[in-house]
Amino acid sequence: MNKKPLIIVVSAPSGVGKTTVIQYLMKQRNDLVISTSATTRPPRRGEQNGIDYYFLSKEAFEEKIKNNEFVEYAQVHDDLYGTLYSEIEKHFHSGKDLILELDVQGMRSIKSKFPHVITIFMMPPSLKEMEFRLKNRGTESEEKIQKRLKRALEEMKLRTEFDYTIVNYEVEQSANDLNSIIHAEHLKSHRVEIHLE
Repeated sequence: MNKKPLIIVVSAPSGVGKTTVIQYLMKQRNDLVISTSATTRPPRRGEQNGIDYYFLSKEAFEEKIKNNEFVEYAQVHDDLYGTLYSEIEKHFHSGKDLILELDVQGMRSIKSKFPHVITIFMMPPSLKEMEFRLKNRGTESEEKIQKRLKRALEEMKLRTEFDYTIVNYEVEQSANDLNSIIHAEHLKSHRVEIHLE
């Protein structure tokens, strides 16, 4: 019985903790891989080029747009983010499930090209908790935080476009929820190849 690899899109407003949840799950499983996005935003402390993101200049990013190298791309706040076709191809042939961290626009773009993607929206327990997490990062001004909270409210209204919703009360539980979704999707009969002799 062979598993067909899944493409899984996880979206969440900034500060919800989706990256932390995904990293926690990655430590439990060796059959998952995260797609590395390209961005024009500067690296945060500790982030590495080619691992956390492909950090590109605006000119280099726009050149890739011209060459149709992106499956999807979008402007988020003041920066550009995108998923390269080469990144999906590279990982999909490995037989591992591929996780993409995208915003709502990105999810819609991917779904229009890969209709069978699994889409998961991750929510904060409350906006107050989300604001606390964003402030705790210490990486953005109060004005930027307020912008993100306003955007989060808009994004949360769109969660019904997704296949699943996870509320991130606690990292371990959210990782377990994500793991259960992946497991259930693999058990769907059209995703399982059975060789009968």
